[in-house]
This record gives sequence, structure tokens and C-alpha cells, in this order.
Amino acid sequence: MKEEFLHYIWQFQLLNSIELTTNAGDAIQVIKTGEKNTNAGPDFFSGQLKIGKTIWAGNIEIHINSSDWNKHKHQDDSAYDNVILHVVFNHDTEVFTSKNRKIQVLELANLVNETLFEKYQSLVGEKRKIPCQHFLPTIDGFTLRNWQDRLVVERLERKADEIVNSLEETVNDWEETFFRLLAKNFGFKVNALPFELVAKSLPYKYLKKHNDNLFQLESLLLGQAGYLETELVDDYSMSLQKEYCFLKTKFNLKPIENHLWKMLRLRPSNFPTIRLVQFAKLIHGSAYLFSKCVESSSLMEVRKLLDVHLSGYWENHFQLDKPSFIRSKKLGELSVNTLIINTIVPLMFQFGKRKNKPERMEKAVEFLHEIKAERNSIISNWESNGIKVESSFVSQAMIQLKNEYCDKVRCLDCALGNKILRD
Repeated sequence: MKEEFLHYIWQFQLLNSIELTTNAGDAIQVIKTGEKNTNAGPDFFSGQLKIGKTIWAGNIEIHINSSDWNKHKHQDDSAYDNVILHVVFNHDTEVFTSKNRKIQVLELANLVNETLFEKYQSLVGEKRKIPCQHFLPTIDGFTLRNWQDRLVVERLERKADEIVNSLEETVNDWEETFFRLLAKNFGFKVNALPFELVAKSLPYKYLKKHNDNLFQLESLLLGQAGYLETELVDDYSMSLQKEYCFLKTKFNLKPIENHLWKMLRLRPSNFPTIRLVQFAKLIHGSAYLFSKCVESSSLMEVRKLLDVHLSGYWENHFQLDKPSFIRSKKLGELSVNTLIINTIVPLMFQFGKRKNKPERMEKAVEFLHEIKAERNSIISNWESNGIKVESSFVSQAMIQLKNEYCDKVRCLDCALGNKILRD
């Protein structure tokens, strides 16, 4: 038996009987179960009960054994003085508040539905990646779709935390926040951290001053990434290095450590140098890029803004000083989709929320419906278990479900888990 299961039983009143009594024999009528508390203090706030002939308003505390009250030192904590009912699986001792008031007890040992408990045990005891894997065929489409809607919003809100933190750091500078998030996601997981460090070490306002000069943008980004700190031999590389020395002094810049960049098992087209100059090309000549992205009326508009391909020196180079075969250095469809999903959509959603523009929030969600689903091991696992994942809206929902519910065995907080337990 786990406390979280007893919380679930109490919250939804899934008991064998509606005729409840305290251990002293007084009838209990549940008027209001209370609001579940996820922080310190009693488990449920603001409950309302009729015990005997008296109506009580206060908090409810839940334990496996009554004696857990004393083990947790609640008898010495005034935060528990307003507890009106102690709900336990096993009543093994009387307990009191810090003011020596005896707490009334509801014992659940004979009130828990055995079938419900067996289903719960089969879920939380499952060692598979998806605890409810065997029950998934029983989930109806309506329940799944409604839960996916909520999961997508949850995921967007989770991503919003990073945006909110950045806005606080930049004093509500949306352009700088956009620049930092876009830079981080240009690292595509493998190099997200060094890309983010480059963005934080190089304020966007400096890049804006040289927005019309691609060469200077490349020198600033490659220089801050630590790629211009070594001896270079070809003319273009040395020119970049010379320009960076000037700009470095002008803006009092300090590059990040170059060893932070990861190259192992990366395809040449994903080398950090290529991503950095692609980022420079994206910024080049793109005045008001943030505004254009968040105010876009169609996914096609956003794709055009992110349409980046390299020319000149980079047509036959993947790294400085190292000529290679000529190959297109264009951001592919999957890369563009990833940038939209992880940068444009969360920023558009949060911008709409903060600026009271619900149409922007709706547009962000609409983009997710239009973009193809991401392909990764999480999505493959859901699909192998019969869940259709055809858009990034659904893939984002199922990633959220796996990471925040399945991995943490939060079956009781999951709409699918609830459906399985109650059927």
C-alpha cells in the first residue's frame, strides 16, 4: 500500500461504501474532499465534513498507519492543528495536535476495492517503459485525444519556464530571449549548451549593429565559440580572425572554451562550425526576426524565414582551414521542424499569453498540428503499442506523457491511468 493510492481513493471517493464512520462510531458525510496539496503541510486543504451532527471545515491528513502522524512529528507542528480528519489504511494508535486535541480517524482497510487496488499494483509495479502498455487497447479515442490536448499545453507551459527566466534576466527583452532560445536549439541537443553559452556571451544588440555584414557576423559567432583562438592559415580564416580581434576589443568580449563543442559521431553537415555560420546567415539581413516569427500567419512564412543555405567559402568547407568536397549546406526539413517546435511555437504561445493575444496561442498550437511528427525512440515505442502519431502535436503530447508520467510512474495523475482504474 502506498500513500499516493490512498490520496487517490480519498480525492475521488472510490470507496466500497458511502456510509462512512469514524473509529469512534460517528457517521461521516463528505461534503468537500478538499484541495490536494502538493507542497508541505496537510495533504488536502479546505475540506468540509459532517461528523455526527457537527459540520467541520479544515484540512485532511492521510497516512498508511495512524502512528505515521507521530513519526512525521505532526504532533509538534502547529501547521497540522486544523486537521479535522485523519484518513489511514490501518488505525494503530490515537493521535493529537500540538494543542492536544484528539484527531478523528477514518480507517480504510475494509473500504478499499480489491479489484481497484490490484489494477493499481499492476500499473505501478510494471517494469515496462509504458506501465499501462497492456491496457492501451482499452483506451477510447475520446479519452486519449482530450488527454493529448492537455499534455500539449503542459509541455508548452514547461518550456515557458525557460522563456520566463530569460525574460527576467534580460529585463523583458523579447528579442534577446528569442536570440538565446534560437541559439540553444541551433545546437540540436548535442551542442545546445555551448551554443547557449555563446549567445549569453554575445548580446544580440552587438549582432544587430552588424546585421548587414555577414562576414562580421561569422567572425563574431565563430570567435565567441573559440574557433578563432588558434593559428589559422588560409586567407578567409585569417581574415575572420583579424576581424574578430577588432570586434572582440570593441565589445570587450570573452570567448567560451572551444573544448565544450562536441564533434564525435556528428555528420559534417552538423559540425558546430556549420551550425554557427548558418546561424549567422539567419541573422544576416533579417531585421525584426522575432516579430516576423511570432506574428506569422502561416507555417510557410516561418519556413521561409528559416530558409538558410551557405555559399562562398562554406560551399567546400565544413571547418576552417580544411577544404572538402562541394556540398549543399542548407538547413534540412527536419532541422527546420525542430527549430519551429522547440523555439517558434513556445515563444509564440508564451508571447500570446503574456500580451493577451489568444490568437497567437491558437496559431502556435495550429502549427504543431501542421508539422509532421518527430521521429525518436519514444515515438517509436508508442507507435509499436498502437498509438498513431502523425503530427508534432501528438508527438509532443506523447513525449510529455512518457517523460512526466510514465517515467515517474504517475499513473494516478494520468487520464489514461484513471480510465484504466475506473473501468
